This record gives sequence, C-alpha cells and structure tokens, in this order.
Amino acid sequence: MDKSRPSRKHRFCIPRGLLAIAATIVLWPHISSAITFSHGDIMRIGKRVWQNECNGTVSGLTAWNQGEDFASLGIGHFIWYPKGKRGPFEESFPKLIRFISTRGAKLPTLLLTTSEQPCPWNSRAEFLRAQHAPEMNQLRQFLVDTIGLQAEFLIARLEGALPKMLDEAAPAERANVQQQFECMGRTPRGCFALVDYVNFKGEGVLHTERYQGQGWGLLQVLESMNGASDTGAVDEFVRSAKATLTRRVHNAPPERHESRWLSGWLRRVNSYSGG
Repeated sequence: MDKSRPSRKHRFCIPRGLLAIAATIVLWPHISSAITFSHGDIMRIGKRVWQNECNGTVSGLTAWNQGEDFASLGIGHFIWYPKGKRGPFEESFPKLIRFISTRGAKLPTLLLTTSEQPCPWNSRAEFLRAQHAPEMNQLRQFLVDTIGLQAEFLIARLEGALPKMLDEAAPAERANVQQQFECMGRTPRGCFALVDYVNFKGEGVLHTERYQGQGWGLLQVLESMNGASDTGAVDEFVRSAKATLTRRVHNAPPERHESRWLSGWLRRVNSYSGG
C-alpha cells in the first residue's frame, strides 16, 4: 500500500527493567534509539508465548488444527501452507526459518533445501500420520532448540508493526494508534501483550484477514482504545481485544465454526492483565 508515512517520530518505549545489552533490535528509520533485551528477557517472552499457544508442550510445537488448511509450528504456531494451497492468513513459518538461518542455527534436513519450500505434508490427516516419523521428530527438536530465536522473531515482528499500522490507519486515527501503542510499550505487561497479540492475530493491515470488512488484528484493537495514560492501558487493551475477537467470530463464515475457539482466545487475552 502506497501511503505517505506520518512525519513525526515513533518511539517504542520499553520499561527500564527490560533494558539490557545482550540483544539489540533497531526499530524503523524514524527511531533514533534501539530497544535492547537480555537473553533472559527473550527466553521469558518465548516461554510465555509457548505456554499461550501450545500449553508449553513439546508436542504442541508441531500442530495442524482441525478445519484448517495449514500446519501451525513453533511457539507462535507459525503458519506453513502445503504446496498449491493458500488462504487468507499470512504465512509466517518460512519467514521464521529465514530469520533463524541468518542467526547461524543449524536447520533440520527437512528445511535445508530452501526457506521457501512448502509444507511437505499435504493434509491434516497426512500430518497426523507422520507425528512419530524421523522428519517430524527432527523438526520438533529443532523448534525446542530455537525457542530464544523464535522469541526474537516475534519481537522483531512487533517492531515492524507500528509503521505498517500507521500506514493502514485513517489519517485521523494515526495519532491515537501511536499513543495507545506507546502507552502499552511502557510497562512489562503491555510489552508482552503487544508481542503476543501481534503474533496471535496479526497487525490487522491485510485486507484478506477481515470478515465482512472488519479486521481483528493489533491495529483494530488499538483503534478502539482511547486512554491517555499508561495507567489502565493493559486493562483497556484486554477489553478492546475481547470485543474485537468476539466481533470476528460473529462475522466469520458459519462453516468455519469459529465459536469453538472463542473461549480460549478470551482466556489468552485475559492473561495480559493477570486475569
């Protein structure tokens, strides 16, 4: 989408307790400083996302949900489509593999050909039959061994989300979206909520990720917030996210039966405020 970006600077503020020197991730060009996370910070984020997405189980790192046309892999259940299949949801597993490759991690044989290769299992039934195959076991061990790198990938995705959301938002909404993003980013709980939700339901900028013209990503959650301070920002984010996800289920095509997932989604966002 070719829209001009706002000229003002966008600063993603991290609470002082999370700042360290072990890992540095630089934000988009208008940022004059970098966010740094210690290895411990990154691992804590990764393990909590793993708990949210896979119940913290090794078996949950390789999943294919009923009613879906793709595998869901890793702590963030990154989407991987089989050959010849595409859906409305963004494919993220190949991007993760490219990211991990740049960090020098050893890839399993299954992934050595190219990061762009399609998922080798063509259906959920085929995927489930292969649960104890050598290739699947090797893939699962690789995902266990790269929890920290997967968490870094999630953090990097969040840091690229703000300019995308500001480009997509209506001009009158941009200042509020940025303000809500910054308020969330100034507390540990807010930081985690942003990292987790953008992986969980996306940035909200893809028009394919909408039902009846309404999205359910981070942008839509932030647009529905109107608080002006850090106090209560996470609680307002939770309320907005719950309303956004409930609307998604209401708007979803009946054949997807998305109501079966709603209670789990709401529990997940409730956890951001300790509920």
